[in-house]
Amino acid sequence: MELKNLAFLSEQSEETGAVGAIAYSHPGDRFHGSLIQDFELLVFVVHNTDQLISKVGHYKYGDLRYQMIYVSRHELQSSVITGDNNNIMQCLIEGEIIWEADNALSDLREELSAFGTELREQKLLHEFASFLKMYVEAKRYIQEGHVVDAYYNVLEALGNWARIVLIEQGIYPDHAVWTHVQSLDRALWKLYQELTVSSETLEQRVELVLLACEFSVMSKMSDCSGLLLRVLGSRREPWSMDELVHHPQLRFVREDLPLILRKLVFRSIVKESAGWPSFIGGDGREIRYWIEA
Repeated sequence: MELKNLAFLSEQSEETGAVGAIAYSHPGDRFHGSLIQDFELLVFVVHNTDQLISKVGHYKYGDLRYQMIYVSRHELQSSVITGDNNNIMQCLIEGEIIWEADNALSDLREELSAFGTELREQKLLHEFASFLKMYVEAKRYIQEGHVVDAYYNVLEALGNWARIVLIEQGIYPDHAVWTHVQSLDRALWKLYQELTVSSETLEQRVELVLLACEFSVMSKMSDCSGLLLRVLGSRREPWSMDELVHHPQLRFVREDLPLILRKLVFRSIVKESAGWPSFIGGDGREIRYWIEA
């Protein structure tokens, strides 16, 4: 199929702020998931905005059935960092760029392919934030006797750990994470097997993995938090929590940033000062964060 010959894919609309379109085609004779579904063609129209667009349309062009999805550049960049939407990532990597303005989509694809330092640091911090959240939740659940919930969270934490291993090796972690880890980190692979197929009780398996997480991944806290530490060290004045959660380089970990920061303080990697008047008034003092030069 010559996609560029299809007129409806070649419309460059500056009025709507579109900066390009990506088309991903495949046979329509089998189910491909909730997003791609059974359409023969999936088309992403990318807009130059930080706002969420979330617009989807289903159409026919002759005998061709296709799905149009409108996304913002921010949503694409977010998917690259968070990995939350594998369908978008698959189309970005494997799809055909029908048209683009100022190499907007080519540059994003090249950035993903190169997996350079900036992207790697953002992804590493995001995976560590997700790991930390799942790890803390698993510990809470196991202490409260909710073993199945603890199991689910610790399994998610192991997935984050696996992605951290790949990122450290310079590999962008796609959906085939454990296939890579099986050959790169035998200890982690064995731990995954012990959690999922061991003859021990479920509670014993969860506690074993939690112990391994405590000693293995927590030791990586400084390395995984390198981007956050660099932001903290970028000026002499301590940072407020509000300043950090609104920092553009930290926007992909905004929700989990308080948890990361408090863990870094607990480990004496980040310092805290409570000498600023609270913005809510009264006698309270605002805590701000800094690192030693």
